Amino acid sequence: MKRILADVRSFGIQFMRSRIGAFFAIAFPIILILLFGAIFSGGASQKVPIYVQDLSDTPLSANFTAALNATTVLDVRSIPKTIDISEYIRLHSINTALSIPIDFSPKVLANQSVNVTLYGDPTQSSYGIAYAAVNGAATQFNFAVARVKPIVIPTAHTIAARDLRFIDLFLPGVIGLTVLTNPLFGMTNVCAEYRTRKFFKFLATTRLSKGEWLASKIIWYSFLMLVSTAIMFAVERLVFGGSAVITPVAILLIIAGTFEFTSLGMILGLYVRDTETAAAVANAIGFPMMFLAGSFFPVDTMPPALQALARVLPLTYVNEGLRATMVFADDARALLYLGITVVIGVVLFIIPAKALSWKSK
Repeated sequence: MKRILADVRSFGIQFMRSRIGAFFAIAFPIILILLFGAIFSGGASQKVPIYVQDLSDTPLSANFTAALNATTVLDVRSIPKTIDISEYIRLHSINTALSIPIDFSPKVLANQSVNVTLYGDPTQSSYGIAYAAVNGAATQFNFAVARVKPIVIPTAHTIAARDLRFIDLFLPGVIGLTVLTNPLFGMTNVCAEYRTRKFFKFLATTRLSKGEWLASKIIWYSFLMLVSTAIMFAVERLVFGGSAVITPVAILLIIAGTFEFTSLGMILGLYVRDTETAAAVANAIGFPMMFLAGSFFPVDTMPPALQALARVLPLTYVNEGLRATMVFADDARALLYLGITVVIGVVLFIIPAKALSWKSK
């Protein structure tokens, strides 16, 4: 055990001397949380601005504008009546605008159809939100004018364990991403460098066994990932007021995931010719996993073919398990994913444990 801890200490010192390694282990995940959290965790900033030109300028048209405000998803702003709306949109680079015609009130009072025109780019997500909100406001306005009581009224009921925010769902994905990238890229490079520079032959002259060397790397990366997770969790709580929690099952998943991807990195590093090839192979395996395993996007929103592919990626079970226990308090499902991760990790560990040889390398 002393030899393992000594190797952990020496490898840790060597790792932290590399600014790139320390950056991707500590700073890069924090930057991701701050960046995406600032973009998606805003409150009022999530409203879609819609510019309204009320050519009618009557109490009825004002009531319709008030109905738009009541949707809570639109930030209604006015356009002067004296300017052409198309020219105003061009000059101010507006994404969505609405024109209420001058004959709005007379037609409504005469019980005639009247068109309000929504300007926008259908390829923009804000247009879809604005279109749905305008339709909803028009429906409510029609009920009010006709003095008809709505028959079918939709209600919402949350199925989440708590009120969730984007940052709560994003944090487990960033943790999973960090668990993937640091051990995988780090160990692939380390094993390739040791192999090409004949460092393994030097290790043959020491009392350190293959198992102890492998174990020390897993212990170091597990410690590093737990420290990184603690920092990310503190940033999520202090900066964005998130509600995700670190549970014992989450800690076990982080350690199991680190064990899994450290072993995968060892495999790649032992069978490539040089460090350049090692980096290319690690990128080829790691980058698709980043985007297909649910770190940034929920797996359920992907096309069926990509969902099937995601289910065979090891990182998927780390990400889904972390979300299950940290966000939804579903430890039973998290334990299932933990078991899958451990089994995959053991299989991946056996390969380098058998293949690694001080003398042959």
